[in-house]
Amino acid sequence: MKPPPLLLPFLFIFLFIFPNITTSQILPPTHSPITSPPSSSSTTTLDPKQIRALQSLNIPTSKDPCSQPSYQNATICDNTTPFRHVTSLTLSNCPSYVALSFTALKSLSTLHTLHLLNCHVPPIRFPPELISSLRSFTAVNSLRRVTGAWLSQLQNLTDLTVTNVQVKASGPYVILAHMTKLQSLTISHANLTGYLPGHIHSKLIHIDFSENQLKGNIPISITILDTLQSLNLSSNSLSGEIPVSIGDLVSLNFLSLASNSFSGSIPDSISAVSGLVHMDLSSNQLNGTIPKFISQMKNLKHLNLANNNFHGVLPFNQSFIQRLEVFNVNGNSNLCYNHSILSSKLKLGVSPCDKYGMPVSQPSKDSSADDNSDDDYSDGDEDASKNNKEHHHGPNKFVLGVAITLSSLVFLIVLMVLCAKCCR
Repeated sequence: MKPPPLLLPFLFIFLFIFPNITTSQILPPTHSPITSPPSSSSTTTLDPKQIRALQSLNIPTSKDPCSQPSYQNATICDNTTPFRHVTSLTLSNCPSYVALSFTALKSLSTLHTLHLLNCHVPPIRFPPELISSLRSFTAVNSLRRVTGAWLSQLQNLTDLTVTNVQVKASGPYVILAHMTKLQSLTISHANLTGYLPGHIHSKLIHIDFSENQLKGNIPISITILDTLQSLNLSSNSLSGEIPVSIGDLVSLNFLSLASNSFSGSIPDSISAVSGLVHMDLSSNQLNGTIPKFISQMKNLKHLNLANNNFHGVLPFNQSFIQRLEVFNVNGNSNLCYNHSILSSKLKLGVSPCDKYGMPVSQPSKDSSADDNSDDDYSDGDEDASKNNKEHHHGPNKFVLGVAITLSSLVFLIVLMVLCAKCCR
């Protein structure tokens, strides 16, 4: 049987135009045998020395510890060849038998980040290679106890966090003297003694020295850190006045000086810190009146001025207080509020003011009366004084009662005498 006359020309044209076409090229894409290039994690393995180091730290290595970290431990690796290396290591809830051996740490000298969380292991000497490599070090409820000299060797850190660890040092300066690259610093609940350092490198963004035993004033070295965003010095034994130069911390959004022994007034310079969101000055010995500029700080969400010696009239209106997430002025016995501006339903923890701007003697009674009155407190006091005047000039109820009783007795006596005469 001969092929149809038009089929041969079509076959000739097809073979002439597409001479190099293959079967695989006309298959649908879903059936293509071409695969994507293998990832670097499948072509390279972790450095054998680092595998042994991780095993000594009780980290399973039967599976890739970088792509499949365990629940308690996390590792991050680079993609170098022929072997990958660990760059970040987090150890959590370490077993009691785990030890940070010098050999293991030397094998892990490629680490940029080392975090110890609830690892009560004794501190160990860091190899020079690891000291040079580390950029971030965290010890939370770990290492049992360290010295300031031990921490000071980590000179290339940008982030240092030591919390709930006993730090033996004569002061923070011993630790920070040579940390010129530090940006975030937290040494809290560490029983740290001494004074705040007179010199701190200017790259710091975060400082937290809370819950220690630091004493003395706030030095100028802290208030010149124009990049500082967070300052927490709470729960120490710091004293003196809050420095006027604190207003130079123009980038600050978090400030806590709570539970110290600061005295004096709140400096007006704080009004220049327009981005402040959190301000806690509670449990100090601050005095004077509360400045009005605080109500103009539009970003403020947390304001705690409790347990101080502030006096005078609270300079805030209801809309300012209600937009705050935290507001506390309790424990200022000479502080009061204008009940024509603020309702007692806000439960401010201070008494309403009398017309002289002084706390009334019985806040509970006045507060209940205030709930039923929207009049200005001065008008209310004028009405009360009018009533008192009228009450003072009118007859006394007790005297009036005695007079009526005596008159009744005289009338009865006279009546009895008349009756006796009539009977004769």
